[in-house]
Amino acid sequence: MTPMNNNKRSKPKTAMMLAAGLGKRMRPITSTIPKPLIEIRGKALIDYGLDALARNGVETVVVNVHYLADLMKAHLRKRKDMEIVISDETDGLLDSGGGIVKALPMLGDDPFYVINSDTFWIDGYRDNLDLLAELWRPERMDLSLLIAEMRQATGYDGRGDFVMDVEGRLTRVEERDMSPYIYAGAAIVKPELFAGMEPERFSLNRIFDSAIERERLFGVRLDGIWITVGTPPAIPLAEEAFLTSAAA
Repeated sequence: MTPMNNNKRSKPKTAMMLAAGLGKRMRPITSTIPKPLIEIRGKALIDYGLDALARNGVETVVVNVHYLADLMKAHLRKRKDMEIVISDETDGLLDSGGGIVKALPMLGDDPFYVINSDTFWIDGYRDNLDLLAELWRPERMDLSLLIAEMRQATGYDGRGDFVMDVEGRLTRVEERDMSPYIYAGAAIVKPELFAGMEPERFSLNRIFDSAIERERLFGVRLDGIWITVGTPPAIPLAEEAFLTSAAA
């Protein structure tokens, strides 16, 4: 694996797009369309993430599919700016962690981006994937997560995901506490974290927690506005966020 050193830091050239979910909370919209193909301002959710990857020089994106997989494949065939490789989970959902394990042979040996297909962001002064790559330190980190603060979020109603120290190191928020820091659905991950694992159903949270135990999970604060579209009422909020951003 080629390290990303401090003097000449290169961006990942591969990415994993997590797009195999059922989108149950988005029903009835997802009765006929997979959640990643729901449109915001005339663009499918998944294309916001794919466009961000293309801007940052990613050459190969592995996309896992399950629900209404044929629609997903047909949509992805339209992309000509990168190689799209399908990881087919129509025989059974593997969740975020298991999905990466199954796709690992297609992702190569170097650190890669992981992107959720149902969350995206409006960049501020910095391109956030560029910022994530710039602050990636493989000698200290096993994963680096893009982290939004609640004041930057649209469509989010949780209690936060992590506590962040002054160096960017992340730990879990205690069960009865709240934190302003939310995982924004983008990360850089070392493939060796999944070495020897079977492609069984498990969440990426297992990998996060293991990195926390080693004190090697870090976060980078998002520059801009983070948008999650988890339920139908979040769609107009996402549309409004674009209008607000354009007027600012």
